[in-house]
Parts: sequence; C-alpha cells; structure tokens
Amino acid sequence: MSDDTDDAQPPRRLNSLEDRNAVVESALDRAIKRGDFDDLPGRGKPLTGLHGSSDPDWWIKQKLDSEGINGVAPAAFQLRKENAVLEDTVDAFTEESDVRDYLAGFNARVREAVMDLREGPPVFTPPRDVEKEVAAWRRRRNAMKNDSVTEAEPGDPEAEPGYQPVDPESVGSPRRWWHRFRR
Repeated sequence: MSDDTDDAQPPRRLNSLEDRNAVVESALDRAIKRGDFDDLPGRGKPLTGLHGSSDPDWWIKQKLDSEGINGVAPAAFQLRKENAVLEDTVDAFTEESDVRDYLAGFNARVREAVMDLREGPPVFTPPRDVEKEVAAWRRRRNAMKNDSVTEAEPGDPEAEPGYQPVDPESVGSPRRWWHRFRR
C-alpha cells in the first residue's frame, strides 16, 4: 500500500444535522484558508434587487428587463395603447419619411392582428390613413414652429411655462360632490 491511502479518509455517515453542519463549516473554512473566495467578481458590492419589496413576480420582471421585452399583452391591447399615443409618437419624428414608415408599420400590425383570430380579444383599432396623418403632422409641426417664433414680453405671466388662464366664474368655493344630486 502507498502513503496516499493514509491521507484518504473513509466516508462518514452524516446521521444528524449537527454532523452535516460541521462538515459544511469545515469545508468552508478550508476553502477560505486556500483563498478560493478571494477576488470573486462583485466582492464588496451590494446585491442588486434587495430594495425591500416583496413582489412575488420579481423574477419574471427581472427576466423581462434583462431580455428587453416590453409589451407582453395581446395585440388588441398593445394596438389600443399605441393608438392612444400615436400623435405624440409621430410628433417626435423630424422627417416625413419616418412618419410614413411608422404609420405603414402601425397599419400592418393592425391588419395582422385583425387577421389573427387565435390571440386575445377582438381588435377594434382602425388603421390610420397615412396621408391624413402626415398632413396633421405637418400642421402640428408648423404650429409648434410658429409658437416658438412668437415671443411674449418678459414678465408676462402668459410667457411662463404651464400658465393657464383662470375663468372668473370658476373662482370661489368649489362645488361639493353631493351638490350634483340636489335639484
């Protein structure tokens, strides 16, 4: 027999929880002494995702964020949301060709969702007329340019951002909700 057999220990039976804990602790201590845990990536940095919320769907939300997936809903709901903010989305474009491309894509998604009867609720979002939307985009764009050209006098309250004129008839005590029922 060689000297290697003297170093090898026969496997012990771990009958109790204390025995198992002792084996694990001794293995961790040996690994620390060897330096197995030195220079690990993330050492000394806080753990991400421990902000105190107890959301049961944290893992799926984290996966969706890491994969860059947004808009996990039936096409009818996505198109409704997109249709509601379509003007704002289109107004962000600076080129007419971009507006046309976006509207063509939107109309293609609407047609595809209408034809696909397998998924979700029915689609009530109508396709948009590209020429009318482009003309409306031009009008809004020209109006924004004209508004930015006209300048108000300094110190004029109407020049302040967020200024809203007050209706003199609405000034006074607010109507209570129960006044609607008195007649």
